[in-house]
Amino acid sequence: MESRILHSSSSSCCYSSLGTVNRYRFSSVSSLKPVSVSFTQTARIRTKVARVLSMSKKDDATDSLTYKDSGVDIDAGTELVKRIAKMAPGIGGFGGLFPLGDDYLVAGTDGVGTKLKLAFETGIHDTIGIDLVAMSVNDIITSGAKPLFFLDYFATSRLDVDLAEKVIKGIVEGCRQSECALLGGETAEMPGFYAEGEYDLSGFAVGIVKKNAVINGKNIVAGDVLIGLPSSGVHSNGFSLVRRVLARSNLSLNDALPGGLTTLGEALMAPTVIYVKQVLDIISRGGVKGIAHITGGGFTDNIPRVFPDGLGAVIHTDAWELPPLFKWIQQSGRIEDMEMRRTFNLGIGMVMVVSPEAASRILQEAKNGDYVAYRVGEVINGEGVSYQ
Repeated sequence: MESRILHSSSSSCCYSSLGTVNRYRFSSVSSLKPVSVSFTQTARIRTKVARVLSMSKKDDATDSLTYKDSGVDIDAGTELVKRIAKMAPGIGGFGGLFPLGDDYLVAGTDGVGTKLKLAFETGIHDTIGIDLVAMSVNDIITSGAKPLFFLDYFATSRLDVDLAEKVIKGIVEGCRQSECALLGGETAEMPGFYAEGEYDLSGFAVGIVKKNAVINGKNIVAGDVLIGLPSSGVHSNGFSLVRRVLARSNLSLNDALPGGLTTLGEALMAPTVIYVKQVLDIISRGGVKGIAHITGGGFTDNIPRVFPDGLGAVIHTDAWELPPLFKWIQQSGRIEDMEMRRTFNLGIGMVMVVSPEAASRILQEAKNGDYVAYRVGEVINGEGVSYQ
C-alpha cells in the first residue's frame, strides 16, 4: 500500500501514518477470551468468498438464473466457513460478543458488495455510506446491543476528494441514524489497484449490551411468532444476481421500474434501512427472544441461525406484498421461488422472534400507524424454514 491515511471525526483520534503496525494485535487483552469471534453473518461470508465462475458463456434468456450463475458459489463459501470454524470455534452469529465486566461488547464488520458497481454506473454516491453503516449496525442489534461507534475503510486507486466526501457524508448520516459515533477510519490510495473512478468500502461497528439482556434465541419455543419489518429494497445483498438480471433485461438503470414509482436505478440504489432505533425500542418493552437480519441467504439461511436445535419456522408468503422491484427481478431472471428466498430479503429486512403476547402488542402498534410490521410466520418443531 503506497499511501495510508487515518481519518477521524473525533478529537481523540489523530491523523497519522500507520506504517507497518498490525492494528489487530492487542496484547493487553490477550488473557480475555471472546465468546464468539466476529466472523459475522455467515451467509455474507459465503458471498464474499464465493468463487467467480466463468461468465463467457452466452446467456440464454429462457434459462432460470441462479446466484451461482452470477458468479457466487454458496457451497464454496459454506466449505470455507466450516474450515474457519475448526480454527476459531463459535462463529456463525450476526455479531461477535466480547465480555467486558457486566456487559458484552458486540462487534460486526461488512461491506456493500457489488452494489458499488451500480453506484459507479448511476453516479449515486451520497447514500452508499448509509448502506455501509447499516450492514454492520443491523447485525449487532440482533444481540440487543446499542451501537457505540463505527469505523470505515475507503480504498481507491486515485483519491477524488469530492467523490470521497460524498461517500463519507453518507457514512456520517448512517451513524446519525444509528445514534453512534463515527470514531475514525482509513483512506487508502493504491494506484493501479482499482479501475479509474472506482473505490471499495468496508466498515466496522461496536456496540454494548448487558450480559443479562443479551438476545441469543435460547428461550425460543414452538408457538413463538415471527414479526417482519419491511426493507427499502434489495438493501446490500444479491447484487451480483441483480446485475446479471439487468444485463439480460431490455431495461436500463434510467428506465422506469415496472409497477414502481421510480427509475430502476433509484429503486436499486435505495439505501439499506437502519433498524437500530425501532428494534431497540421494541426490545425495551420485552418479549423479543431472537432477531435475524435478512441479508445474504435470505429467509432460508438466516432465520434458523437464531433457533435452538430442534426448532424451525413456517413463513406465510401472503403476509406481505412482494414489492415491484423483486417482482421485476424474478420475472426478468426467471428465478425460481426457492432461489429468490435464499438470495434476497423480498421486502422484509429484519425478522424478530417474539412471544405471542409481544406479537399482539407490536402488531397493534403497527395498526395504530406507529410503524409497519407484519406477522410473517411462527416457530415450529422441526428443522429449517418452510413456506406456505
